[in-house]
Amino acid sequence: METTQRDELSSFLSVLPPVDFCCVYGSTLHPNNQDKSKMVDYILGVSDPMQWHSENLKMNSDHYASWMVHLGGARLITNVADKVGVGVHFNPFVNWNDRKLKYGVVRMHDLVQDILDWNRFYLSGRLQKPVHMLVDNLDIEDVNSVNKRAAISAALLLLPSKFTEEDLYAKICSLSYMGDLRMFFAEDTNKVNKIVKGQFDLFQSMYKPFLKECETKNLLRFSSAEASHTKLVQQDSSLSTTRSLVCSLPASVRSLMGKSLGEKKFVSETGRVMGEVCIGSREEAARCMGNIMKRRVMVSSARQAVSGFLAAGAINATMYLSQKMRKAWNSRA
Repeated sequence: METTQRDELSSFLSVLPPVDFCCVYGSTLHPNNQDKSKMVDYILGVSDPMQWHSENLKMNSDHYASWMVHLGGARLITNVADKVGVGVHFNPFVNWNDRKLKYGVVRMHDLVQDILDWNRFYLSGRLQKPVHMLVDNLDIEDVNSVNKRAAISAALLLLPSKFTEEDLYAKICSLSYMGDLRMFFAEDTNKVNKIVKGQFDLFQSMYKPFLKECETKNLLRFSSAEASHTKLVQQDSSLSTTRSLVCSLPASVRSLMGKSLGEKKFVSETGRVMGEVCIGSREEAARCMGNIMKRRVMVSSARQAVSGFLAAGAINATMYLSQKMRKAWNSRA
C-alpha cells in the first residue's frame, strides 16, 4: 500500500479515541481500486469497548446531552455486541472526508481468543484474508500466524490431492463463508472468486512463508508452471498427514471432532492428559471438520445479524442489508 493511501486511511483514526489495533480490509485493498464511492472497512481493537464507545459518543455526537446518556449508549452497544452478537459492534454508513466508512469495534482479549481458538470464527476468518494493519500495538500480526497456519490445514483437508495455488486461496477464503446465512440471500455468489482473483498477489505474499514450511516438511509439492494462478500443487493425502493437519487445527475444533469421531487419551511429556482425534479416513475427517465449521459460521452470522439490527438501529441495518441484497441479486442475474 502506498504511503499516501495509508496516510489517508489512517487519518480517520485522528477523530476517534485511541485504539490498540486497526486494520482495513475489503475492496480498498484491490490494487486497481480507485473508486472513492466504495465503502472503506475498518476493524478496531480496544481494551475496554464500553469506555471507548462512551468516549467516541462524547467526541463525535454533540446531540448527546449528558455523560449518563453517553454511558447508557455505550453500555447498550457493548451489551448487545457481547450478549447477542459475537463481541463486535459495527457502525456502518459513517461519512467522513467524502468517503463512506464502516468500522467494527472489538475487545482485544476477544480478538486474540478468536484468532487462536476460532471460538466464534468471525474476525479470525476475516484475518485469514488480506488486510492492511494501520495500528498493531500488541503484535496481532504475529499472533495471527497461528490462525493462518490453521487456515492452511483446514483448506488442505477439504481439497483433493491435486489443485492449483488459486484453488488453495479460494478454499481458505471460503472457510468463513461456509454456512453464512448471508450467502443465501445477501451476498454476491461469486464473492470468494472475486476476492481471490482481485487480491491474488496479496494472498500469495500473505501465505508464502507458511507454504514454504509445508514444502519443507514434504506436505506439499509445487509444479514449475510460470503462472502462479495455474501452478499445480500436490499434497500428501496419507492418513498420517491427515492426522497432522487435524492436530494443527484450533483446540475448540479438535474437541468437537473428538466428540464426533472419538478421541484417544494420552499423557504428554509434560505430564498433561491430551486427546487425539480418532481418524478412520481423510474423507471422514474432512466431512466432520466441514460440518463443524458450517455450524459455527451459521451461528455467528445469525447472532451478528441480530446484534447489528439491535445496535445499529433498524434504519441503518435495513439500508446495509438492502445494499448487500442488491449486490447479491445482481451477481445472480
